[in-house]
Amino acid sequence: MWTEHPIIGFDTETTGVRPDQDRLVTCSVVEVLPSGVNRTYWLADPGVEIPERATAVHGITTEQARENGRPITEVLEEIAAKLAAHMSQSYPVVAFNASYDVTLLEHELERHGLQTLASRLGGEIFPVVDPYLLDKSVDRYRKGKRRLEDLVGHYRVDVDGDFHNAEADVLATLKVLAALVRKFPELASEPLEAVQAREKATHKDFISFLNSKNRNAGDPDAWPVTC
Repeated sequence: MWTEHPIIGFDTETTGVRPDQDRLVTCSVVEVLPSGVNRTYWLADPGVEIPERATAVHGITTEQARENGRPITEVLEEIAAKLAAHMSQSYPVVAFNASYDVTLLEHELERHGLQTLASRLGGEIFPVVDPYLLDKSVDRYRKGKRRLEDLVGHYRVDVDGDFHNAEADVLATLKVLAALVRKFPELASEPLEAVQAREKATHKDFISFLNSKNRNAGDPDAWPVTC
């Protein structure tokens, strides 16, 4: 089962909510390996001002990023290299609402003249495991919001730290995934190709619904890079 393989949890904090336009500020990667858990955290100088509304979410100011952050190209290269090396072995990268983080990373890599994940992997960005979409796929008609903090409550997961801190969000996401596959063990027994197909279909249904309501939500077939 893929849940027994090495897993990477991945999350970013950024300058805004538009993954095709905004910039990476912090990133956390948590590797769950047979030998233990490795955590890597990056603070980057994004090269642009960090809006106050973004600082209010993740706590990083423009001044902090400029003083303590590493050059954005170095940070992006290290993140992409780590993720690509992991995924090239068909090991999953786990991210909550993964399309945001993956789309942002691809645009940032392209913006700075670096190889994208798709290029490094030779095509499809695979395998990506998104607990947000998996939850929607197996419990489609449950009422209520499905933010990370909502799923933490729904699956009764114990978490440390505040949400919207990259590392805290990664750890919470991994715990939600563990609780999800305990409740729906068929997810763990599916091959990763089927898991990713399930996520794509769930995303397509949701975006198609929004588009039917004139919400202009984008291309329903585009995932995990959505714009």
